[in-house]
Amino acid sequence: MSGFSAEWLALREAADVAARSAVVTRFVTGALAHHSLLRIVDLGSGTGSNVRYLSHYLPQAQRWQLLDNDAALLDTARSLLTVDVETRVADLRHLDASVFKSSDLVTASALLDLVSESWLRMFVRHCHQGRAAVLTALNYDGRITCSPSDKDDDLVSELVNQHQRTDKGFGPALGPEAAIRLEALLRDESFEVRREKSDWRLGADQPELQRQLIAGWAAAAIEMATPEARRIRAWEVRRLDQLDHGQSEIVVGHDDVGAILL
Repeated sequence: MSGFSAEWLALREAADVAARSAVVTRFVTGALAHHSLLRIVDLGSGTGSNVRYLSHYLPQAQRWQLLDNDAALLDTARSLLTVDVETRVADLRHLDASVFKSSDLVTASALLDLVSESWLRMFVRHCHQGRAAVLTALNYDGRITCSPSDKDDDLVSELVNQHQRTDKGFGPALGPEAAIRLEALLRDESFEVRREKSDWRLGADQPELQRQLIAGWAAAAIEMATPEARRIRAWEVRRLDQLDHGQSEIVVGHDDVGAILL
């Protein structure tokens, strides 16, 4: 699995919180309100952003299990969180069925667009067998809209989406198809499902997040089409110049998906 720095996770957290679907969140958390003690597993926890968001919507008695492959990020999560958490360094390429059987809710944020079809099928099967509710947030859906528009936006977006489908450690990634596939697989297993947009909307007040996105997209696009490197770098320069002049706005499409067993 590709790693993410604590600095990047901190930079994106405000945008994540602003984007998340209250409809999907309340659909799942409302179904869990009767639990006297809610057991939650969070996959790819990082520094605990998902816990910080969801804990306010859940019954007061919560017991979280945080799984990530980065021990340093989990240490940071423990130092920042005020709810009952257990952390475990785990290779998320291989899901432990016992974790799902002991959980009322399985959740993840900005993870499932990195995984393969076979991984996602295993994930849904484990959730069904454990009768766990599901809440996955901020699944990238392939939409990138930059304003003002640029003649090479479509080129870069297409190449970024090609890159999103490459192997991120779980096999060929679903990328922009992740949320749609998750919804279909959950319905096939008799879950009731809600899916709603949770787009990032980045303005002049988030210049550093925009800057890192633009640079990251340019690097990914060049990786997929090296002969176009000069053209892509010129696109990056134009985008960063607009950002430096306070003219840049970016929308990045995401979906939140929540499910409960009927």
